[in-house]
Amino acid sequence: MQPKSTRSAFVFILITLMLDAMGIGLILPVMPDLISEINGGSIGNAAVWGGILATVFAVMQFIFGPIIGSLSDRFGRRPVLLTSLAVMAVDYLVMAVAGTIWLLFLTRVIGGITAATYGTATAFIADISAPEKKAANFGLVGAAFGIGFVFGPAIGGLLAEFGTRAPFYAAAGLAGANLVFGYLVLPETVTDRIRRPFSLRRANPIGAFRKLSELPEVTRLLLLFFVYEFAFIVYPSIWAFYTKAQFGWSPSMTGLSLALFGIGIAIVQGGLIRIALRHLGERGTIIYGILFNLMAFIVLASVTNGWVALAFIPFTALGAVVTPALQGRMSKLAADDQQGELQGMISSAKAVATIFAPLVMTQTFWAFTSGPGPYAPGAPFALSAALMLVCLGVFLTRRPVAA
Repeated sequence: MQPKSTRSAFVFILITLMLDAMGIGLILPVMPDLISEINGGSIGNAAVWGGILATVFAVMQFIFGPIIGSLSDRFGRRPVLLTSLAVMAVDYLVMAVAGTIWLLFLTRVIGGITAATYGTATAFIADISAPEKKAANFGLVGAAFGIGFVFGPAIGGLLAEFGTRAPFYAAAGLAGANLVFGYLVLPETVTDRIRRPFSLRRANPIGAFRKLSELPEVTRLLLLFFVYEFAFIVYPSIWAFYTKAQFGWSPSMTGLSLALFGIGIAIVQGGLIRIALRHLGERGTIIYGILFNLMAFIVLASVTNGWVALAFIPFTALGAVVTPALQGRMSKLAADDQQGELQGMISSAKAVATIFAPLVMTQTFWAFTSGPGPYAPGAPFALSAALMLVCLGVFLTRRPVAA
């Protein structure tokens, strides 16, 4: 691509990811009330079902991440992304009218498959990025999601005043608009030079992992990525339930807090990560991010004042430099015709964490809010703090090649 078209393509995919995040963020504030409305029960029971729905969503991402990534290596990023958006729009409409928990369960199955294209979108970024700029550009991917979450949860919280179904109709509309926008502006980045034949033996998590494990450092970095994501998933798994139990926040207040978190993510991954990478390198940036997240999780595990928690939320994003730094490092280790496969595998590693983390986090939340143990809604954050220590140990077991 020429420089101008490269810049345009970069903007196009970032806007696509931002709108995608808005659709996801719209529905987060109403999930506790929606599950209770459909299935009844206490807030603890709703949290358990929330964990189940998040897990089945992640199982589909785990299975289909490498498949869709490999398909995009063969047929291109554009058709894969547009097809996913079309299905996603329909899925949100079905969620808007779901009257049983099992229909809601089915929509999460389909939604997980469509969400497996995150790897394809990040492969698009890898296609158009110079090796030395990959980590910083992956940071912009996170910033796009952060901006989406600024608007998504805030709008979702406001729409919740019109009923628990309103945000789902809005999410369907955004997905449809995103589809039209992508059809008009998204170019194709897979050329004959980097096109790779589709292989069913490699187009699955196990086959992709075996192939990618041949690359130096990738196995250990994927393990680190998995443990880190497992801990970080405490936010989407627990936040709406935690803030309601700990501070008595309404959906609109929860939406505001998520918006503040999104602003922090956008600032850190869109700009501050470049400063960290320049002064600390990839290795130092990863260590800094792990240590900062350790501190943030300890604070959230112990805070009891809602206003203090709200003021602290934007600062928790200062540790959100680990994922793009790891993605940039792994992307530089892979060949041009492996970018879709690698990003699909990264998506699957994240999905494996998402399969188990919501169940563990929501069960921990239940045990310390509805179970026989002491009342401590912040217990899942204490668990995540412990996992940050595991991350540090995994990363320091072998000194990586200097960035």
